[in-house]
Amino acid sequence: MADKFTSLTSDLYRYLVNCRSERDPVLAELAAETEKLGPISLMQIAPEQGAFMTLLARATGARRAVEVGTFTGYSALCVARGLPEDGHLLCCDVNEQWTALARRYWDKAGVGHKIELRLGPAVDTLRALPADTQFDIAFVDADKPNYRNYYEEILKRLRPNGLLLFDNVLWMGQVLDSASSDESTQAIRALNDFLASDRRVETVMLPVSDGLTIVRKRAAGER
Repeated sequence: MADKFTSLTSDLYRYLVNCRSERDPVLAELAAETEKLGPISLMQIAPEQGAFMTLLARATGARRAVEVGTFTGYSALCVARGLPEDGHLLCCDVNEQWTALARRYWDKAGVGHKIELRLGPAVDTLRALPADTQFDIAFVDADKPNYRNYYEEILKRLRPNGLLLFDNVLWMGQVLDSASSDESTQAIRALNDFLASDRRVETVMLPVSDGLTIVRKRAAGER
């Protein structure tokens, strides 16, 4: 099968971003304030990715969600927007300064009551959850060497047909660079290879921003 994709120019990318229905002034304001942090602001997800995550949460009827890696709260705000009024999003992060900014914008957007923030190592937070905890949708955008650990802890708490999203799975193209041996690149490459063969789930990788993998947990007995 011939390669079938459209390379994006800056103009075409801006066109793509503008052709979304979501228009949230609070998100735009949060993005602008995050940009003032400097180069670290690149950790924020892209606007079309945020809109996609809101849509997924709404389309799947998600009520309970978890996020690992919150930064200034853009992605959490997007997911919370897609949850019902009594929905719940658990956010796991280690940085009090960045998440303080997040809290301010969650409240401004009117979704603060849906979000619970827990500061500390996310693996510890996840392992400490009650045994009957169950999530409908999850998003992981944190330290890459722990991606596999986050996967295992979330998967056991994900309902059948629930979705788990991994960010940065293309890692700016470094996943194809055999000379790149840093820990994060190796971790992402290993996760990508593992997910493609894990029979507990169904996966697809999409060229959204820096690569987004969507994992669906298979139902019991499903082949």
